[in-house]
Amino acid sequence: MSEHSGAERSNGDAGNDRSVVGSGEFGLIDRVTARLPYGSACLLGPGDDAALVAAPDRRVVASTDVLVEGRHFRRDWSSAVDVGHRAAAANLADIAAMGATPTALLVALCLPPGLDVAWAEGLADGLAAEAGRVGAGVVGGDMSASPTLTVAVTALGDLGGRPPVLRSGARPGDVLALAGRIGYAAAGYTVLSRGFRTPKLLVEAYRRPEVPYPAGPYAARLGATAMIDVSDGLLADLGHVARASGVAVDVRRDAFEVPRQMADAAQALGVDPYTWILGGGDDHALAATFPPAVVLPPPWRVVGRVAEGSGVTVDGEPWDGPAGWDHFR
Repeated sequence: MSEHSGAERSNGDAGNDRSVVGSGEFGLIDRVTARLPYGSACLLGPGDDAALVAAPDRRVVASTDVLVEGRHFRRDWSSAVDVGHRAAAANLADIAAMGATPTALLVALCLPPGLDVAWAEGLADGLAAEAGRVGAGVVGGDMSASPTLTVAVTALGDLGGRPPVLRSGARPGDVLALAGRIGYAAAGYTVLSRGFRTPKLLVEAYRRPEVPYPAGPYAARLGATAMIDVSDGLLADLGHVARASGVAVDVRRDAFEVPRQMADAAQALGVDPYTWILGGGDDHALAATFPPAVVLPPPWRVVGRVAEGSGVTVDGEPWDGPAGWDHFR
């Protein structure tokens, strides 16, 4: 974590030594960085004005994302470790969706002064665990006091000499394929918002996404023509691919199996489970298009087709349900 230039320094609050203000900025930085891995690509970690990360490819894939309490997470729904997993996953998935391998994370934290130090430590543990899944390090960042708890993460990645897989490469005749779970996190969010804590499978999917990171570089090696991280909803995110590529994308509803726990929850809550599957986000599955001659091994499975035209349809028809998340609606 870097020093926050121009920020007012606190001498601590003797009445609450367990709060972040009681720990002090530099004490908190020491506590957090001690829990974070640097990763093999890190040549210089926290302690200087900036980190130094190796770029063997001589190109760096970069992505950033922000989680704001009350908008993206609630502390009564998710532990600090859960939030750390989610914050890292949202960025690492973007790197994988470019066909790259994640190498490093930079993390900026805006923390209420009264927040317990243990929460910040738990967040660091979640970040470290998720980054560890792909061998990435957490190499630096920043901290500031704020009335709103905010976690901003920037991820870096390496293409390994390959061209990036863009959203704009899909062509008529390509197959549409998916790797990873879809609809689970959205179902978990609905369950939590209705005041329930089960089914555990769905709730845990919302708290900690299971991202198929290796599937991104694997798709690039297989010849993927376009790829995207499904963060806001499958149909909404495929809309980005359709617009960037100048094509139409059709999704087959019968390509998606509704798991028993999701079907039971949908029935109990009066929800069509396909609104979660087709319109729900936060699972961070990867969607990609491939030439029709490519044989797709697991975890990739065909879920639709690319054709001439524009827009996204389901079984050849417009979808009249929610298509995905919009931060400003």
